[in-house]
Parts: sequence; C-alpha cells; structure tokens
Amino acid sequence: MEAGKVVTWIPSYGPEMRGGTAHCTVIVSDEEIGSPLVRQPQAAVVLNLPSLDRYEPLVKPGGVLVVNASMANREVRRADLHAVSLPADEMAESLGDRRLMNMVMLGALLARLPILSLEAVEEALDSHLPSRHRDLLGKNVLALRAGATRALSKVLP
Repeated sequence: MEAGKVVTWIPSYGPEMRGGTAHCTVIVSDEEIGSPLVRQPQAAVVLNLPSLDRYEPLVKPGGVLVVNASMANREVRRADLHAVSLPADEMAESLGDRRLMNMVMLGALLARLPILSLEAVEEALDSHLPSRHRDLLGKNVLALRAGATRALSKVLP
C-alpha cells in the first residue's frame, strides 16, 4: 500500500493449518479491486508438498510458482509455468533463523513477478517493524535478497 498499490488479502487459517494446505489470497493492483476472489492466480508460493499438489494446477498458464523445496520433494510438473524451487528452510537457517523462510520465499516471488521492488518491501519493513523486532530488520533484508538472488540464478523457462 505504501508503494501506491491497492491491496486485499483473505487468509484461511482453519483446522487445515496443522500440516495441510492453509492459504492466503493476496491481490496487489494498480486499480480498484472489484472482487477479492481468485480462481486462477497469477502466482502461488507453496511451502509444502500438500500445497504444491493442491495449488500447482490452479495457477494460470504463464504464471509464477515458487516452491519451498525443503518441504516439497517433487519437481513442478507443469511446463507452462515460470517455476523456481529453492531450499528456503535451509537458506533461512544459514542466515541464522529458520523463521526467515517466508522472506526468502517473498524475495524469490518478487524476482520472478516484479509487482514490487525489493527496496519497496525493505522500506515497508523499516517503517512497520515493531521496535521489539528492530534487531531482525537486517536479517529480513538479507533473506529477501537471498531468495531473489537464488530465483534469478535459475534458468527461466
């Protein structure tokens, strides 16, 4: 929103959150969003194998699929997607905190689907990270950039 975009998000955190396919739909647009419902997303970030199985078929052709290879032990089957698999858990651990996995994945997504610049995300983190977590800002930026670098090092389809 700080980058001048219109944003909606709809989380789904029910009983499926215990190892299943919990999801959150996010729409980032330059225009007013008429409906927050998405049948064929332009991109998906999948963190585990059940999510890869469920959401890979839904991404529209030509879309982006970012897969946490640490938890999904198979390749992307669709050839009509711009897919990148990366060991996000291990990458986060190498940066000192497994909880940075989400930032690794976000960096990879933004490298393949540049709806926002990494700098815009870094500025938003700097503006909104609570004071009790300010010490994590640098690591979050490193994780974001590591994910982007890894995604860009993969050969694009």
